[in-house]
Amino acid sequence: MENWLVKRAKLDPDKVALILEHADFTFKELNLCVQLFASKLFTSGIRKNDPVALFSDNCFNGYVAILALQQLGARTIMLDTELSFDSLNYQINDSKPKTILISDSAPTSEILKVDWSKTLMSDILSLDKSDDYAPISEFDNDQVAAILYTPNDNNDIGVMLTYGNFFFSAMGTSLSLDIAKQDIWVLTLPIFNAPGFSIIMRSLIYGIGVYLIDGFDINQINKVLINERATIISLTPPMLRELLNTLPKGKSYNPKFRCVFLGYGLVDNWTLLRCNLLNIPVLQSYGMTDTTSNIAALSFNDAESKTGSCGQPFFTEQIRITDINQDDIGCIEVKSPTIAIGYLNKRQLYQSRFTEDGFFRTGDMGYLDDDNFLYVKGRKSELIYRGDKIIYPREVENVYRSINGIADICIVGVANGLEKQVPVAYIELKEHAYLSSANLEEFGQHNLMDYQVPTEFRLVEQIPKTTSGKILHTQLLKLKYEKL
Repeated sequence: MENWLVKRAKLDPDKVALILEHADFTFKELNLCVQLFASKLFTSGIRKNDPVALFSDNCFNGYVAILALQQLGARTIMLDTELSFDSLNYQINDSKPKTILISDSAPTSEILKVDWSKTLMSDILSLDKSDDYAPISEFDNDQVAAILYTPNDNNDIGVMLTYGNFFFSAMGTSLSLDIAKQDIWVLTLPIFNAPGFSIIMRSLIYGIGVYLIDGFDINQINKVLINERATIISLTPPMLRELLNTLPKGKSYNPKFRCVFLGYGLVDNWTLLRCNLLNIPVLQSYGMTDTTSNIAALSFNDAESKTGSCGQPFFTEQIRITDINQDDIGCIEVKSPTIAIGYLNKRQLYQSRFTEDGFFRTGDMGYLDDDNFLYVKGRKSELIYRGDKIIYPREVENVYRSINGIADICIVGVANGLEKQVPVAYIELKEHAYLSSANLEEFGQHNLMDYQVPTEFRLVEQIPKTTSGKILHTQLLKLKYEKL
């Protein structure tokens, strides 16, 4: 396919492509900025197929850098700016980039400890442009556009995503959401994660504008959604809950606002009820980094009748359920052109994720109803087997999240000689909240099956999560806690 940015600048030169707090850029203006940056990267020595690690927050220069590296045909390795030194050091030594390109506004305390070639974006900007630079003319569908790391039990996995992966992902999302050129997508998710990175790619493919917000600034987001022309925003369930808690009383989002596109886990029924009362459409979706973000999403027409579902598989996807258990819940498997082309330096692990007939094992559990709507119950590795019963932690967590004093909760299985495992709750309380074990146990007995009620409630200061909102279970179990 023709170079996406160059083509979009030809097709829609005067259409707004990027909106910042104090400036707008058309596709023509954005392309000029990107080409200048790419020319200076060329001067610095970056060439086609070079691996370049990008360490950036959600800033203008970081956005431009992603597109500039694509113009050079470089392989972009996205680094999470909130990772520890150990994780960053592992990812850098695993990917072996030519250099680490660092945004001047990003938090650099950990990345500066890594012993590797580093280049500040301000140093690139001070270089002269090159007369020998020319953008690549075409994007090869099989070319790796980005490597995005995702947590694994042992070491992080570098997921290699191609231009073809992103294109088919955009097509599936568009058919589900009915994307129009008038749409403006709010980007507050980190650009170094699959959902955030995908929004940048979709902007070029759809020809829509992106409203870039640096970090999860709740007041700014609500201001944008109320007063500006934003139509879609991608959020995680915790982000949505926080946004609702700070929405000014009596205010509603702008008349053109269409939906919250929700990923990374299920939202609890209490939050959905609040959204309904505030007339905020929420479309739950399902996907992962390995599938180039979303592969299923609830449509507007089905949002009310299929509450709790992640929708039907996109037109580009096949989803099936295998190894169905006693609860009619099974393993979710996918066949799709959005599946990553491989794992960096982990070919055997990548191949082990596929069945003999080419379906990708997601590691998630769920079911498809009679209308082919997907319902996700959680990760297979997180299920709790209590005697002859199976506990799905997310179900229990969603019930407890209706309690006002709970900021967050995670249910884990703990070994017990009598019943194999019992459910234990790790709880993060809101400021000034007080809840006792007796209160929580009584609540569970009234709202859950007896076997689902946690046997112990452990208070922690903060539940550890990735920047995308996934709970880090291995870290959670190592935390100091206080029994309620």
